[in-house]
Amino acid sequence: MVGTAIAVEARDSEYDRLSELKAFDETKAGVKNLVDGGVTKIPRIFLNNLNSNTITPGRRDQPSLHSGIPVVDLQGIHKDPSLRRKVIEEVRSASEEWGFFQVVNHGIPLSVMEEMVKGVRAFHQLDSEVKKGYYSRNDPTKRFKYYSNFDLYQAPVTNWRDTIAYVVAPNPPHPDEVPQVCREIIVDYTKKASQLGDTLFELLSESLGLNPNHLKRMRVTEGFLMLGHYYPPCPEPELAIGTSSHADSDFITILLQDQLGGLQILHDNEWFDVPPVPGALVINLGDLMQLLSNDRFKSMNHRVLTKNVGPRISIACFYRTGYKGGEAADIVYGPIKELLSEDNPPVYRETTINEYLAFYDNKGLDGTSALPHFKL
Repeated sequence: MVGTAIAVEARDSEYDRLSELKAFDETKAGVKNLVDGGVTKIPRIFLNNLNSNTITPGRRDQPSLHSGIPVVDLQGIHKDPSLRRKVIEEVRSASEEWGFFQVVNHGIPLSVMEEMVKGVRAFHQLDSEVKKGYYSRNDPTKRFKYYSNFDLYQAPVTNWRDTIAYVVAPNPPHPDEVPQVCREIIVDYTKKASQLGDTLFELLSESLGLNPNHLKRMRVTEGFLMLGHYYPPCPEPELAIGTSSHADSDFITILLQDQLGGLQILHDNEWFDVPPVPGALVINLGDLMQLLSNDRFKSMNHRVLTKNVGPRISIACFYRTGYKGGEAADIVYGPIKELLSEDNPPVYRETTINEYLAFYDNKGLDGTSALPHFKL
């Protein structure tokens, strides 16, 4: 580890970071282009000076070998009331303790999940000139786009990751706007993921002691965004990070990860692996859910480590609108009034998705939470 620290320090001498970021951005070819070009040392913009990827024996950021993240079986919850009560309790416990859980028997066939991973991989492996036609950073009119690092110019560390984004709701793109190589499977998968989301919001509502439709009546399902991440193999994985430590900027996230692994969550100041479970989906609660629940449910920091093998593929479906994402982005959200009392006063002020995302995106993935900014 001493050698690693020296290497970072030696390569982190003064340089024009903004110019190098612009040069990378203007290639419109992402991290994959660097790997395809045979890079053996990562460019300076990717050096992880936050040290969130450094694993030192005996330190508290050493990943645990065993994860306590619950796996919740959704089989039969719509038919058996006693089974549903059991699942509601499991979801409540996981949401309060971990902010994460995995679900099985969720209604999305394994074949569809596998095809979705293949579809995302297929897009990212298209010729660079083809992908450049979809590259966009700030164009809100593009409902399908490709980019590397949404916070490229804000974050202190550039992540070793490329991404496609597809707006599921509101106002999805015309099918012709989505590349043929992944068009059909994206529509099919996100439709099924949306149905799962409805079930999850019912369970979360009941976990809070509310009517099953309470959260949906708050219009939390009106915004739905899919991101397809591609993490190329990294020649110096100990110096880079796939995704910096962060909490999600939504109500809930439905994550499909391939079998390569690398996702970790921060719990009680320890990093825990989230091992891929065949057929399972990872569910995590975002900042907006923690705000609605008045800190009863947790939005936990998580990260993705880089590896010298890959690519790693993951598909994250976020329940929230985009910034300036129409009427739903201006809905005012605050702690749910039915959960408040003299003994449980509101922790957060009311805000809108537009206001929240403006702060979150400007901050970038810097390892800190956006929620304190909205505390009373």
